[in-house]
Amino acid sequence: MATQDVTRLSVSTFSLHRALGVNYRDLPGDDGLRACVPLYGPGTTTLLDLPERIASNGILTLEISHPHFPSRERAYLDELRAAIREAGVTLLSVLVEAGDLTDPVHASRDRAWMEGWVETAGLLGAARVRVIAGKASYDQEAIRKSIGELRILADCARDHGVRLTTENWFDLLSCPEAVCTLLDNLEGEVGFNIDFGNWRGPTKYDDLASIIKYAETCHAKCAFRPEYEPDAEDFRRCLELSRVGGFTGPFTLIYDGPGDDEWKGIAIERELVLPYL
Repeated sequence: MATQDVTRLSVSTFSLHRALGVNYRDLPGDDGLRACVPLYGPGTTTLLDLPERIASNGILTLEISHPHFPSRERAYLDELRAAIREAGVTLLSVLVEAGDLTDPVHASRDRAWMEGWVETAGLLGAARVRVIAGKASYDQEAIRKSIGELRILADCARDHGVRLTTENWFDLLSCPEAVCTLLDNLEGEVGFNIDFGNWRGPTKYDDLASIIKYAETCHAKCAFRPEYEPDAEDFRRCLELSRVGGFTGPFTLIYDGPGDDEWKGIAIERELVLPYL
C-alpha cells in the first residue's frame, strides 16, 4: 500500500464557523467598517488559537475565510502569521467570499476591494488567494469582463508574492464550458480550486471530471445527513474522479453539516479522504 501524504490534508475556517462563533462584516463598499456579527455565540476558539488546534488534529494546512479575520491591522497579521508558523502549519489560501467582477456598475470597485485582500494574503505569507470569478450568468460578455478583471488581480497577486485562484462557484462558472473558456483564455495566469459540492444534478460527476485537469487545490466537501451520517458514496465518487484525473494537490476538508461538533464532521471527512492521499 502506498504511503499516505498527510501533508495534502487541509481545513478551512468555513468548516469551523461554529467553533469561531462570529463573523466580521467586510464587504465592498463598506468603507473599512468591520462589524462583529455573533452568528454562533462567543465561539470556543479564536483564529489565533486555530493553527495549534488543527495541528493537534493531524492537519497541517489551513485556509482562512475572509470574514473570520477579527482585524487586518499589521500587528494582528504579524501575530497570526507567527501563530501559523509556530504551529508548523502552512497557510494555503485566504478565501475572499464576496465581490463580483462581472457587476455592470461595481466590478472595478469590487476588484479594488479584492486587491486589499490580496495584500493581506501576502502579508500573512499565504500561498494563494481565492476570489469569485463573477456572479453574472454565463455568456461571452460576462466571461470577457471577468478575464479582464482577473488579469489585473493576478498582476497584483504576483506583486505580493501570492498565486491568484478562482473556483467553480456562482452563476458565471456554473458549467464546464464556462470554466474551460475562462481558464484557457487566462493561460495559467490564474489557478483553479475545484469544489465537489458546488455542482449538482445528473451530470455532476462528468462535469467535475472535465475540469479536474485545471485544479491546483480542492475543496473536499461531503454532504451530511443528521447524526453525522456522510453521503460517503457521493464523496468517494468525487475523490475517485480526482484520482483518475491525476489531481495531486491539497484536499481542504469542508464541513457544513448538521450538529454543533464540527471537529467530529471534519474527522469523518478526514478518514474518507485518507485512502486517496
